[in-house]
Amino acid sequence: MTISHDDAARIEAAIRAAQSRSSGQIVCVLARASSNYETLPLMWSALIALLAPWPLLIFTEVSAERIYLIQLTIFFVAILLFSLPGLRSLLTPARVRRANAHRAALEQFALRGLTRSAERNGVLLYVSLAERFARVIADEGAAKVIHQRDWQGLIDQLRIDMKRGANADALIAAVTRCGDLLAQHFPPRDGASQPLLHRFHIV
Repeated sequence: MTISHDDAARIEAAIRAAQSRSSGQIVCVLARASSNYETLPLMWSALIALLAPWPLLIFTEVSAERIYLIQLTIFFVAILLFSLPGLRSLLTPARVRRANAHRAALEQFALRGLTRSAERNGVLLYVSLAERFARVIADEGAAKVIHQRDWQGLIDQLRIDMKRGANADALIAAVTRCGDLLAQHFPPRDGASQPLLHRFHIV
């Protein structure tokens, strides 16, 4: 995780500043990963362990007992290796990682209470580092008046900025742009929305 306590405070302050310019709710969630992918190491290890005896049976005269021990050893070594977080993520198909990240983003949108505003203008900025996934989820009111290409432009620029390594600055720029988009259609209104205690979350 490349977000320090000071950076988190800066992001929180930037979100509050962006939100103060409109009646919309803005929440940013930064996830280390959208899933643990716990079944993948087991599946790959089992597959390799099942295939391992065949060359020994065909090309050697190793006893069945020794082959069984070799098979067990291969399984446990493989599962230890494949359980490393970076490798575990690489073994997961890209479409599975995207689907998990999208599901996690929807869960965070509901969890953070972004459907409770009267104007239905809550917006979630969700970033998952392991999946290299970023997404804006806007409630009905915001989605109707702000075109998808505007949200996509925000996400495209966020990805470019994060590739440079300055994650905090990238998130601050993205939430500022989010505030700009909301301010065009949802000016501040007294009592229009209930303030959220925290707007930036690391999960």
